[in-house]
Amino acid sequence: MHPGKRSVVWLLLALGATSIQAPLLAAAVSVRHREGTTHGFVVVRSAEEKILASGDAIQTVRGDRVTSQLVLHFTDGSLHEETTEFSQEAVFRLISDHLRQEGPSFPKPVDAYVDVTDGRVSIREKEGKEQESRLQLPEDLANGLLITILKNLPEPNTETTVALVTTSSRPRIVNFTIRAGGAEPFSAGGPAREALHFVGHTDIGGLAGAVAHMIGKQPPDVNSWIVGGKVPAFVKFLGPLYEGGPVWSIELAAPRLAHEGSGKVAER
Repeated sequence: MHPGKRSVVWLLLALGATSIQAPLLAAAVSVRHREGTTHGFVVVRSAEEKILASGDAIQTVRGDRVTSQLVLHFTDGSLHEETTEFSQEAVFRLISDHLRQEGPSFPKPVDAYVDVTDGRVSIREKEGKEQESRLQLPEDLANGLLITILKNLPEPNTETTVALVTTSSRPRIVNFTIRAGGAEPFSAGGPAREALHFVGHTDIGGLAGAVAHMIGKQPPDVNSWIVGGKVPAFVKFLGPLYEGGPVWSIELAAPRLAHEGSGKVAER
């Protein structure tokens, strides 16, 4: 791209980020399956199936409020930690979301906090400087709630749109559209099962969205797989964990005791 055209493009992006927001037309997702207390183990893999990180997905419940935490420890010392608090009365409603990413796996460290009660979005930069914005946050804001929403969609073949707040230095609201991708078989060590495949698409909207698409900065689609039925469950996530990042997968891990593999059971 010609240098002159490139500078114009980034000027348009900057203007779009500060003055244009995606239309806030979506509605919060209804509670069909109430969340409970859980503790799962997860693993992160690269596109080449190399293990990059492992961690915990922990959820606690107090009344109608749920606190969900995903902590990923990378083999290179990096950390991804997201703590999400939400209510689950008639609909799922985000209360707060705190995302931290640091270390070699994340070229740009992130420490972002979204407080829905007062519309505050705080972004702490690498050098410790904190930038705070006030936004009109919609009722369907879904930061940290993707898997919960997927487990509660009314029909697996419907299209649902929710809102997200970006964690850039100039945060803005974008639309995130979820479409059904059909059922796919998977194995859990026994008979074949079926998982519902969902594809999430980020719509930046406005002038900034058009420019992002033109220069190849449109975020890639995110793929997720969920087991449906009476008790829906997470199977797999496939997508980037940060803006411009590579596509990684997050899956449930199968714990192994230390003595497994040796063929011996510890004596009591």
